[in-house]
Amino acid sequence: MKKAKVLFVSQDITPYLDETYVGKIGRRLPQGIQERGKEIRTFMPKYGSINERRHQLHEVIRLSGMNMVINDVDHPLIIKVASIPTARMQVYFIDNEEYFGRKAMLTDKTSGKYFDDNDERAMFFVRGVAETVKKLGWQPDIIHCHGWFTSLMPLYIKKYYPEDPLFADTKIVVSLYDDEFPKTLNKKFMEKLAFDGFNKKDLKLLSEESSHINMIKQSIEFADGIIQGSEKLNPEIEKFIKKSAKPFLSYKNELEYMDAFNEFYDEMLEEAKVLS
Repeated sequence: MKKAKVLFVSQDITPYLDETYVGKIGRRLPQGIQERGKEIRTFMPKYGSINERRHQLHEVIRLSGMNMVINDVDHPLIIKVASIPTARMQVYFIDNEEYFGRKAMLTDKTSGKYFDDNDERAMFFVRGVAETVKKLGWQPDIIHCHGWFTSLMPLYIKKYYPEDPLFADTKIVVSLYDDEFPKTLNKKFMEKLAFDGFNKKDLKLLSEESSHINMIKQSIEFADGIIQGSEKLNPEIEKFIKKSAKPFLSYKNELEYMDAFNEFYDEMLEEAKVLS
């Protein structure tokens, strides 16, 4: 039986940033799933606040150099990598000077406001992950997304890359957290997504406003499985999950989640006849 391949896409991974709950999951889960016999790859954004020297990041020349068009403007895609020796695990970083050169993650350190281009940064990140995986020629059986910043990944895999054989049989799992952002993303967000070929039906859940709740609903719409990552979720999100009737795993604590997630993957792959 072949080794199942799981691609982890996280907005945050410890120890590269100040420790958060999402970051701890992003660090521990891939290692645990690898130890349970699956092949893994892990991606996160290369925020400017990450100390490249301390964490020994280096550019992967053979993967870098591609330009991606976001809102009709070319943006160079830079791929960096670092190793976590104690885990026998590599982390790939999506980088671009304009989007990720600033010394902050998602908010301006002075004003505390969320960056006005977080919509474009999220678009660039998920497309950068997909394009890099294509360059690697590594076909994921499951893509597991963590954090709202990754919530466009299901949309892109299902609607931007529907003809790509690398993702044809990929199942997408989203972990949902209480990581709400205030207000909405950029007012021209829909126009930017439309430039990538998405139609009104694809974006129906974002068309009214690009709020955190609607971003999460959008990810659920195109995901194949849902995991409750935080102990509490917004009631509106909980209601939407139930309505979706998609495979769902309720919240698991730190002692339970590793085996529970692994079993959840296996159930989805068995259903897709990947592990049968």
